[in-house]
Amino acid sequence: MTVPAAAVHRRRRFPLVWIVPIVTALIGGWLAWDTLSKRGPTITISFEAGQGLQAGQSQLKYKDVVMGTVKTITVAPDLSKVLVTVETVREAEKLLSDKTIFWIVKPGLFAGNITGLDTLLSGTYIGMRPSTEKGKEQSSFVGQENPPILESDVPGKTFKLQSKRIGSISLGSPIFYRDIEVGTVLGWDLGDMARHVTIHAFIRAPFDKYVHDDSLFWDASGISVKLDGNGIRVQLESVKALLLGGIAFDTDPDRKSVSSAPDQVFPLYPNRAAANSAGYGRKLYMVSRFQGSVAGLAVGADVTLHGLKIGEVTELGLVFDSKINRIVVPVHYQVEADRVGGVAGGRDIPPGTVAADMVRRGFRATLDTSSLLTGTKVVALQYIADAPPAELERDGDIFIVPSSETGGLDTITRSAAELLGKINSIDFAGIGKSLSGSAKGLDDIVNGPQLKKTLASLEATMADAQDLMRRLDTAGAPAIARLPEISKSLDDSLVQINRLAASLNTGYGDNSRFSREIDRLLPQLNDTARSFRALADLLSRHPEALIQGRTNKGKE
Repeated sequence: MTVPAAAVHRRRRFPLVWIVPIVTALIGGWLAWDTLSKRGPTITISFEAGQGLQAGQSQLKYKDVVMGTVKTITVAPDLSKVLVTVETVREAEKLLSDKTIFWIVKPGLFAGNITGLDTLLSGTYIGMRPSTEKGKEQSSFVGQENPPILESDVPGKTFKLQSKRIGSISLGSPIFYRDIEVGTVLGWDLGDMARHVTIHAFIRAPFDKYVHDDSLFWDASGISVKLDGNGIRVQLESVKALLLGGIAFDTDPDRKSVSSAPDQVFPLYPNRAAANSAGYGRKLYMVSRFQGSVAGLAVGADVTLHGLKIGEVTELGLVFDSKINRIVVPVHYQVEADRVGGVAGGRDIPPGTVAADMVRRGFRATLDTSSLLTGTKVVALQYIADAPPAELERDGDIFIVPSSETGGLDTITRSAAELLGKINSIDFAGIGKSLSGSAKGLDDIVNGPQLKKTLASLEATMADAQDLMRRLDTAGAPAIARLPEISKSLDDSLVQINRLAASLNTGYGDNSRFSREIDRLLPQLNDTARSFRALADLLSRHPEALIQGRTNKGKE
């Protein structure tokens, strides 16, 4: 059978004209089917505020995986909330139930994710946490204003940290042990905000075994700057802790204790110094009342003993003391008693017993300036010599320690001020006038005619004395020239005298013959003298005996 030529021509033109639209339609249909097959349900989430969400840009994420995109953001009809419409993907359908939790996350501050610039520039997004329990399907949800407590899939333990304030700690903040990142913050419990915030801290294995019941946790966020006598000290745990906030803990290896069980509760201290202070255990609460100025003393200031910190100031105030009729400053502070080793000789001794004995011996609280540059003051506990007698009082659990205005740099300052006051009271003007008068009188004496006349007389006297000395020198020159000859003659005379004395001693000395004869002659001379005395007595009584002789023999 023969086909007409016109029919053959029409069959060849039809496919060539419609082939491009048909292929385009097929591609568009496939793309539409693919898009619809991947699209999940559209949900609505209500929040108190949008907090940076943007329609068409902000995303819904679960474990950093995109689960949807925000399509619209509107205000609820009652103007109480913000309604966010999110178009999810099909993988998110099985995660959506009445137990799913949604919250708004700011860029780069979630779960410690600051590894790339794209994260910091990704913008605010919505986080979600599905429940492991099966729930009912729904499309409308109420978002939370605070992140929920996360759950970790790695081995480890979760502990609870109690603090009065959360500070800069956020979800995902790192936890450090001896500068090593060993965990993360999973969230916090807002159920007991009237007293404290409970932070859920996860420590991964094997570092969780280093957490014991006596471990100390503290806030390691930000930079710690301290100015003291050793200069400026800057302490930074890590850059990550600076940006996200962080927590650090430590355990004393010398204390024998076992690892803590999960959900063990620990206090979270504001800084490392507070944690170390709490590690000393027993505390004594004290108060001292100061009558003078306490400028430079602040809460948190050190309490020192012999220059070493043993506590810190907890409270300052002003009260009227009716006993002395003055306004005083009560300074409350706490002292870690265990910082002073062996002070009580054992824990069985009541703490007040030792303190009372110390107060009786002159133990007082004083104010001392720790830095001349900043004027910062500390409470210094020290023994004051000749302190007035005092007793340790007690107000409940608080010990009242007597204060003293003596001691420390302030005493030197007051003494210097008193000295300056005494110096200022000296009549320097009167002294100056007296000195001026004395100087004028001295000038009159020095420049007066009497002194000039005296000096002239003295000059003439000195001239006469010099003339006399010249004359003596002229007249005495011959005598001085003969001094050697005279000296030799004197030496010869002394030699001759010595020889004469020796000769006399030989001829008439104690052992000479002449001396012995003299010794025998002297008794005979004594007998002769007695005979002459008897004859004289006889002649004085009988002078006639000289002519007649003695007639009365035997009679006087």
